[in-house]
Amino acid sequence: MTPRETPPFRADHVGSLLRPPALRDARARAAAGEIGAVELRTVEDEAIREVVELQRAAGLRSATDGEFRRGSWHMDFIYRLRGIGKSDEQLHVTFHNDRGDLEFSPSAFRVTGEIGLDEVVFADDFTFLKSIVDPSVTPKQTIPSPSMVYYRGGRAAVDETVYPDLERFYDDLATAYRQQIAGMAGLGCTYLQLDDTSLAYLNDPEQRAMVARMGGDPDKQHVRNIATMNAALRDRPAGLRVTTHLCRGNFRSSWVAAGGYDFVADALFNELDVDGYFLEFDDERSGGFEPLRFVPKGKQVVLGLVTTKRGALESVDSLRARVEAAAKYVDIDQLCLSPQCGFSSTEEGNDLTLDEQKAKLERIVETAALIWD
Repeated sequence: MTPRETPPFRADHVGSLLRPPALRDARARAAAGEIGAVELRTVEDEAIREVVELQRAAGLRSATDGEFRRGSWHMDFIYRLRGIGKSDEQLHVTFHNDRGDLEFSPSAFRVTGEIGLDEVVFADDFTFLKSIVDPSVTPKQTIPSPSMVYYRGGRAAVDETVYPDLERFYDDLATAYRQQIAGMAGLGCTYLQLDDTSLAYLNDPEQRAMVARMGGDPDKQHVRNIATMNAALRDRPAGLRVTTHLCRGNFRSSWVAAGGYDFVADALFNELDVDGYFLEFDDERSGGFEPLRFVPKGKQVVLGLVTTKRGALESVDSLRARVEAAAKYVDIDQLCLSPQCGFSSTEEGNDLTLDEQKAKLERIVETAALIWD
């Protein structure tokens, strides 16, 4: 086995990172109207420079901007698609943690016009990231998968006078994403990640029941989502490596869904046209490694064995043992290592410190070197 020269790398991470206090303060002041966009971006730029250096110093071969310019991992992107706007309603999502439940009520959105793309979303953000990474580090861009546009609201969120036929909605959505992907590649992006909670959520019977209540087909929604993602990836430029990340919810160290990957595994691994999968495997909620038997040759699985929900540091021995357990179902040369999710899917962040985050990134690099180098 040799170190990987193309993404995903042996030691990698999902994308979002804890916002430093100075950045959180600046965003709060900007929201209150105390500082303007230029001053906020100056603070963001400095925070991103520092977090890119953190990733390089930890030994990672890829770097993101930590999603420091976003409030959440997906909504900042979705609101910039033409035809989608904020709704007066709020979504109500119940997250769970070891201490109990946590209610999250973000603004809902509605599809009120034909979906399209007016400009490449996050273009300036990626250009800045690309300009500051070390030549040995690959800049990675994360965006929500097209599945998230439907999964958060279902049929009720899509105006029937605009899209009486949902197939045309999916076609337009995929077309907008194809334009986004081509645009990112045109900016020099060689590592793109589509974040998709739906394909993990749908392993949970309660989530499939929710899909049925929204008017969808709970037995086929994952197949529909995979088809839309594949349409979005059709004609992707040569040289662009694409991964997807699956998790069961990540907000202030809490989660939404539970269940192994069994329900979606066959279609996920054999039909979805991506190069690699970042999979959550940090505790019993994620099930066992048995579904990895469906992974075909030529695809990588990034095992999310290091939790971002707690600060306690995993041992090298425990991580090596877990990788070896996974290798019973898929060739170890097809495996990589990462955290199970981002450290800060929303700007609030998870319940761990900056030092604990740094130690976890370094532990991933250390362990991967012992296993694969």
